[in-house]
Amino acid sequence: MKSYVQDKAKLVNSVFSKVYNKYDLMNDVMSLGIHRIWKDKLIDWMSPVSNSSLIDVASGTGDIAKLFSLRTNNSSTITCIEPNKDMFKTGKDNLINFKNIRWIKSIAETLPVEDNIYDYYSISYGIRNVSDINKTLKEAYRVLKPGGRFMCLEFSKINNEFLDFLYKNYSKAIPALGKYFVGSSKPYKYLVNSIDAFYNQEQLLEIIIKNGFTNVEYRNLSNGISAIHSGWKI
Repeated sequence: MKSYVQDKAKLVNSVFSKVYNKYDLMNDVMSLGIHRIWKDKLIDWMSPVSNSSLIDVASGTGDIAKLFSLRTNNSSTITCIEPNKDMFKTGKDNLINFKNIRWIKSIAETLPVEDNIYDYYSISYGIRNVSDINKTLKEAYRVLKPGGRFMCLEFSKINNEFLDFLYKNYSKAIPALGKYFVGSSKPYKYLVNSIDAFYNQEQLLEIIIKNGFTNVEYRNLSNGISAIHSGWKI
């Protein structure tokens, strides 16, 4: 198990070191720009209030933290967690003018922050890349205040047979697009395979419940291409 965790961590780190400088471009290409709408939907459902606190895990280029900050008129305090040094630098540089946002280089399974201090925890397209999903969720529960909210946006399973057929065939082209835009197809082969191998909506819901969260529910986006899961620490 330890070997698997180490191997996956190295693999994911190498993937993001290859794509960090064109990460947002490839997200636009892969989702036809729709990922921006999905992220807005995450913030809409979260409905953050002024003067609240967020920990955003696997922050990448910082888009969720930026949306959250703007939605609260920059009155919130935000901690961005990112394990990959190249993505970390890119995200930090992107949000350098947001004085209410701090960055910590860390993995999701061991967050270097205190217990019970955040109103919201978000992870967007990052939970399928962690080495240990149960440790990740336990850490999410630990750092949230009682009454705090966990929210996860992730690729999921399509509930329309025809759309699923189209999507799977489109996915076969993504590594070739990666080679064209980034210069390497390998990172995108990993991303496509990781989406295919990840849990469906109900399975992820059960794992979130198992790790202590209550009132857990999910909403499908674009017929389940992505899904948002929400849970509460009571």
